[in-house]
Amino acid sequence: MTELGIPVFNTPGANANAVKELVLCGMLLGSRRVVDGVNHMKDLGSKGLAKERVEKDKSMFGGQEIMGKTLAVVGLGHIGAATARDAAALGMTIVGYDPGLSIESALKLPKEIDLKDSISAAVASADYISINIPYIKGEGGTHGIIGKDVISQLKPNAILLNFARGELVDSDAMKDFLDAGDGRYVSDFPDDLLWDHNNAVILPHLGASTEEAEDAAAAMAAETIMEYLETGVIKNSVNFPAISLPERPDDTIRLSFVNSNKPGVLAAVTDIFAKANLNILQQINQSRGDVAYNVLDIDPNSIDETVGLKDLQKNLTMTDGVLSSRVVYGTPGVGYARNIDGQYWV
Repeated sequence: MTELGIPVFNTPGANANAVKELVLCGMLLGSRRVVDGVNHMKDLGSKGLAKERVEKDKSMFGGQEIMGKTLAVVGLGHIGAATARDAAALGMTIVGYDPGLSIESALKLPKEIDLKDSISAAVASADYISINIPYIKGEGGTHGIIGKDVISQLKPNAILLNFARGELVDSDAMKDFLDAGDGRYVSDFPDDLLWDHNNAVILPHLGASTEEAEDAAAAMAAETIMEYLETGVIKNSVNFPAISLPERPDDTIRLSFVNSNKPGVLAAVTDIFAKANLNILQQINQSRGDVAYNVLDIDPNSIDETVGLKDLQKNLTMTDGVLSSRVVYGTPGVGYARNIDGQYWV
């Protein structure tokens, strides 16, 4: 979509509460042997022995409380910050690690959090570890980032919670850890190696599977797209730079255009406006990788009959390096134009 000059949006944080709640649930599933107990009761019930054996057998599933324990949160975005806050409210000690911690997320963290400078440092003292980082493929990415080096730093009875992405954790290293001690692994993703391990609880990707999360994501998506169409603002885009704009004044014309991020394009566009004797009231430019996004507010009084808005947009769109343009009327679905192999499409 980028080469078409079309932004793609996502809905970060819309499912944060749903995932956070399941992380908290995962801590209890891991520490209180809940799943083992449920399965045992089903087995006893099928034999008519549930009432007879329940008091005697409950000692098989003794666990630990989470209050007073240490939780390491690796990744302090929407989900990680929410998990840290609620775990602190439950009486846990919180340590965290996030090399890309934003100011917005930092302001949402519990004041007692102890921030570490590496994953290994964060997990070393933790009873529970919650992984909340994005999965990034390729060199320098996060594939298998929770590998042997990190897992070797865990306490023998630590509980690792993975509600981010399955590929973040090295399954072989995790199996060795589970085989060697009393540690546990609670994951929201299928794992061919660990799915039936006695010390693993594998869930069918339930993290965001709530009515509330789905409603929140749908509402956020609609609001984000509406704001882009009506004002030109871009936020939560996976392929375009974020850009914040004031509302378009009623007495101005707002144009946006997308161009390849290379030298000379802006100069050529500015030259078009200069030759047309147009007064640019405001201009904003942001780039991201190979693409740049621009918004211009134009004084409508400077557009005369010889240089109409349609002609101006065509000249702008056909400039070498420009991918698309749009007249931001404040109404969705109009004013879009494309430069496709030197042909003008509206």
